Amino acid sequence: MNIEAIGRIAGPTGPLGPTGVQASGAAGGADFADTLAQGVEQLQATQANADGLAVKAATGSLTDVHDYMIASTQASLATQLTTAVRDKAVAAFTEIMRMQA
Repeated sequence: MNIEAIGRIAGPTGPLGPTGVQASGAAGGADFADTLAQGVEQLQATQANADGLAVKAATGSLTDVHDYMIASTQASLATQLTTAVRDKAVAAFTEIMRMQA
């Protein structure tokens, strides 16, 4: 996952409401869900690339081992980032559910 992907997960740029959340209503929720889905798809593609290079390294057909190491590290970091975002989202949801009306 690259910096542009992280920016897309963080949300579109533009005028923000007082809470720092895009003030576009229900359409913003659909955009956010689409952005998260794209982020997960990119994570899967990164992991698939690393897996493919691992198979090539194991069979001896990989000419440059550095390619595998780079792809493996990218997949690991992307997974860690995705896990951190998920944990923060769950914590935020739990906190919202604890609020009294």
